[in-house]
Amino acid sequence: MSKELIILAVDDDMINLKLLKSMLMKNPDVKEVIEAKNGAEAVDCIKARSDISLVLLDIIMPVMNGLEMLRVVRADNNIEQMPIIILTTDETKKTEALELGANGFLMKPIRNSDLVEKINSIVI
Repeated sequence: MSKELIILAVDDDMINLKLLKSMLMKNPDVKEVIEAKNGAEAVDCIKARSDISLVLLDIIMPVMNGLEMLRVVRADNNIEQMPIIILTTDETKKTEALELGANGFLMKPIRNSDLVEKINSIVI
């Protein structure tokens, strides 16, 4: 991984968010993990912070789900290039997520080695 990664983790399940943050913070290249509980919060965060390196995005969430959030980000010229990895339990959404512009897709439960490998393939 490149140095000083700032990762936005988006999930409405606080246990999943806490577990993901714990996994990410074990990596010395991860400087900060920002949390958002839905896609709307995530879009606001991406627009407010230009230093985010990558988004880890759940699909099934209230307010704005992950696929809706992906559509919004890819349609916005200012943030359309943001790297986004989908993390979900719903494998049936993989094709749609990739067609909408997701840079990667991992099934929950996530293994740390798979997460590190996927992040490395996208941010380096």
